[in-house]
Formats: sequence, C-alpha cells, structure tokens
Amino acid sequence: MALATLTARVDEKDKVRFDSFCSNVGLNTSTAINLFVKAVLRENRIPFEIAQTADPFFSEENMAYVKKSVRELRAGKGVAHDLIEVDDE
Repeated sequence: MALATLTARVDEKDKVRFDSFCSNVGLNTSTAINLFVKAVLRENRIPFEIAQTADPFFSEENMAYVKKSVRELRAGKGVAHDLIEVDDE
C-alpha cells in the first residue's frame, strides 16, 4: 500500500496537548489521525456530533427582554448614558 502525507495546521498548544494525549493512550499522532480517517471512511460521516452552539443573545428569553426594552425606549422611558469604552486585554 502506498502512503501519502496529510498536512494540517493546528494551534501549537493544541498539537502539544494532542501529542501528549496520544502518547498517554499508547498511540502516536499519525496512528490517531489514521484511526480518525478510517472511522470517517467506514461510517461515511464524521464519527462524532458537530453542532453549532446557539448564541445566548438570541435566546427567546433575551429577545423578549430586548423587545420590551425597545418598546420602553420608544415610549420615552429610557435614560441616556455616556458611552464608556473599555480596552480589551
């Protein structure tokens, strides 16, 4: 069987942690990647769930609060505040 090289870019810290995990379970990184590839081909899908977590801003509860606040502002019940800028660190 001819072998081919697969190259992927990952965060340096993730690679170190992944290499360490593989070593702790008796694998090398190449074997772990090959296990993943074989599972994908065998199952014809990614062998774990991939889901987008919902943005909590758009939850029903928060959207109801935002709509209520907008109604209050339009009814003149709002209070103006100065904008406070915070530097992200």
